[in-house]
This record gives sequence, C-alpha cells and structure tokens, in this order.
Amino acid sequence: MKRVDTIARVRRAFYVQGWSVKKIVRELHVSRNTVRKILRTDETDFSYERERQPMPRIGPWQGQLEQFLSSNANKPSRERLTLIRIFEELRGLGYEGGYDAVRRFAKSWSQNRGAVTAEAYVPLYYAPGEAYQFDWSHEVVVISGVTVTVKVAHVRLCHSRMMFARAYMRESQEMVFDAHDRAFAFFRGTCTRGIYDNMKTAVEAVFTGKERHYNRRFLQMCSHYLVQPVACTPASGWEKGQVENQVGLVRERFFTPRLRVKSLDELNAWLLDKCVAYAKAHRHVEETDKTIWEMFEAERPHLVPYVGRFDGFHSVPASVSKTCTVRFDNNKYSVLATAVGRPVEVHAYAERIEIRQDGRLVGDHPRCFGRGRTIYDPWHYVPVLVRKPGALRNGAPFKDWVLPYALEKVRRKLKGVDDGDRQMVDILAAVLTEGLPAVEAACAEAIAQGVHSADVILNILARRRDPAPPPLLLTSPALRLVHEPVADCARYDLLRRAG
Repeated sequence: MKRVDTIARVRRAFYVQGWSVKKIVRELHVSRNTVRKILRTDETDFSYERERQPMPRIGPWQGQLEQFLSSNANKPSRERLTLIRIFEELRGLGYEGGYDAVRRFAKSWSQNRGAVTAEAYVPLYYAPGEAYQFDWSHEVVVISGVTVTVKVAHVRLCHSRMMFARAYMRESQEMVFDAHDRAFAFFRGTCTRGIYDNMKTAVEAVFTGKERHYNRRFLQMCSHYLVQPVACTPASGWEKGQVENQVGLVRERFFTPRLRVKSLDELNAWLLDKCVAYAKAHRHVEETDKTIWEMFEAERPHLVPYVGRFDGFHSVPASVSKTCTVRFDNNKYSVLATAVGRPVEVHAYAERIEIRQDGRLVGDHPRCFGRGRTIYDPWHYVPVLVRKPGALRNGAPFKDWVLPYALEKVRRKLKGVDDGDRQMVDILAAVLTEGLPAVEAACAEAIAQGVHSADVILNILARRRDPAPPPLLLTSPALRLVHEPVADCARYDLLRRAG
C-alpha cells in the first residue's frame, strides 16, 4: 500500500496544482488505478487487513496445537516451553508446515483466550479502623558483611494506607505474634478485621468458601487484640491487594540497592523511619489533598485501643542432655543443672528463648539464629562445679566468662594458690544462696583488707547475714552505788594547802 506522504502528494497535485491524472502517473510514478482510487475515495490513508488467514498446512494439527498451548499456559512460568519448543514437538508428531504458521496460530489463540479469561474488578472501600492486611516478603540484605535473606512482615491499614514493615530471620509463628504486637503498638490500636492469606502459621485447614480451621495460638492472639481474622481465597492475591502492592513498593524503594547494616535492630529502626517518612511525603490515593500520615492521624481515634503485649511464644517440648543443654532450632541452650533427667518446655519468642520445667524457669537466653551453636550461661553449671571443681579451669561454659570486677580480681589471685579452684568454687557456690551483689561486696571488702581467701570471704558473708548482738554488760549488786557521790571542787583546794 502507498504511504501517507504519497497519497498527500497525489491529492495536492490534482486539487492544488491542477495536474491531470496522466501527468500525476508520469511524474510521481504511481499507477493509474491507484491515482483514481485516491481521488475517488478522498481517503488520506489506506490499510489492508486480511479477513481470513489461510493455514492449509496447520489445519489438521490445530487440535493438537491447542492442547500443547493450553497445557503449557497452565504450567508454572519456570516450566513453560517456548514456542520454538512447541513447534519442535509438533514436528516430531509429523507436522510438515513452517514455524510462522504455528506462531500466527498461537498469537490468535492467546488473543482469544485473553478476551475470554479477562477479569474485571470492583474498587474496594474500607471505613476507618475497619480492616488491616498482613503479608510476608523475602529480601536480601548485608548484615555485618554477610549476605542474608530476611523475612519482612508487612502490615497495612486499609483506610489510611499507613504501612508498617519489620524484618526477621524466620517466618515462624512467634515472629507473626511479635510483628502484630509491634505494629499495633506503633499504630496505638488495631482494626476489627485482619485480612490474611492461608499461611501455615495461622490456617491449619482450608474448607469451602471462607471457612477455615485456624491455629489455636493464632486465635488466642486475635482474641487478645479483639481482631476477627479473615483468610483470602487460595491463589487470589487481589483480595489483599493493598499489602501486595506494599511489598513491591518497599522492595523497590527501601531494599534497592541492596542494604548494608550492622545488625537486625539497626535495619528495623531504619525501616520504621522510612515508613513514617514515606507516609508524610506522599498523598493519599483517594483523598489527594491529604497525605497518608494525615489520613492515619485521622483514623487513629477509630482504632480499637491497644491492650498491651500478647505473650506470643511458640511452645515446643524438649529433653535435657547430660551436659545441661536443650536443642532448639539447630542450636543448643544451657539450663540449670537441676533440670537434667526430666523433660522441659521451650518457649520461643522472636528475640529470646525461655525454658521451663513444671512451670519453673530453668533457662533464659537471647535467641540465636545461626546453626550448630551452643549458648551457655555459666551460672547454670555452678552446682556441678561443687562436685568437680577442676572443670572451672577448662570447662567450655566458663571460657571467656566475664565476672564482676571484685570476683574477677579474687579469681586471678587464687590462680596461683594450690587449691585455688576449690576456693573459687566455694565463693561461686555462695552466689546461689547469698546473691551476686552480696558476694561481690564481700569480695571487695576482703580485697580492701589485703586478703582473698575463700574462708575470709565466706566469713564476711556470714557476719553480714547474721550480725552478732551487742555485748550485754552485767553489774553485781554488791558493786552498785547506794548513794551517788556529789562533786565538791573545794576538796582540791584543801589538798593543795596540805601539800
């Protein structure tokens, strides 16, 4: 077909310059039929569209090709075949046509399928304090020079679009509890409904429609914060589209380029500042005359008041080894020596580990997220030292043990004594009954007196614990005065004259 500029030149030559059709054909090198078509239709552009595309070769193979295309579209993106691969599969079955026919058929099939499967959506409205949405994302950061993948919890208020994000090393249930508590404490309240996907830490079974069997501990958390949980339809992320969009926004604006921080606490403090800064700098989607932060401040009075922290731990039964340790999450944590031989219960929080036996706390440690590490509390092994004082010198729990200044000074002085380990163990054993402040004060007093013996320190503790009563002086009745003497200074003058 002739281009638009050629059509324009023919029209100007005939109507403006007055050329004949014969001259236009000769000068512009255009056929007579084309010139007549341009002048008769008064069109400025001609386009050609084939009404029917003949495919004689692929006709008998259309059914097979449709099966290939349909099954390929239902596969995950990483497992889908390219069109060249589908063409090769078709050739293997006996197809003798070319690739171009397969490509044209696949294009028309995709267009028809898209027209059939296209879905329309209804914009949603949430009243102030009505609902929030929760989701997880995985981001790559560098912490203290080590590249790690952190799990970021996202919470978003549906009305004001205020967002909250916090990073964790795990995606387990105790992290879900901690993320909710910190988000609600930041919002100073919560909503009446929480919208979730069907994450395993919350949903144990999916039934027809919106019916779900929720995890018992998750329901306890929702009851504590007065929240009604609502789970989305499986594979229907648009039902919590706001938090899905937040995941992409946070990844693009906060985690690109790759962050480098010293610790997870530094990362979380930075994330909170960025969330507040973004809310103050950007307009609300619907109320464009207000910022997200202004809408959030207006929504706060409508939130359900924050009722305080939920005791969000994940409970796991465990056994105590003979080395006074409990295994949890690929690490070992020490417990009191008296707990050996009986089962315990590990209460895993987001940042610490509590170990209880019959309701009594037998171990409390900061949580470790490495692998194969052992976290000791040397005081757990002091009762064992009473029976085996030699373990003080080479015991693994006592390596790099940092004692208070006075105790450490006594320990250094006792290293040069033959029975120094035994004496130091006696002093440490006193901490279990007297308390660390009292023993430290006794050690400081002994050092001030220039001694460091365990007997002296224990004697000081005993005197402070049971001070001796003041001595009671008794006078014999025969020695008591009947008449109190009267002072007479004139007697001294008589004595002087006599002298």
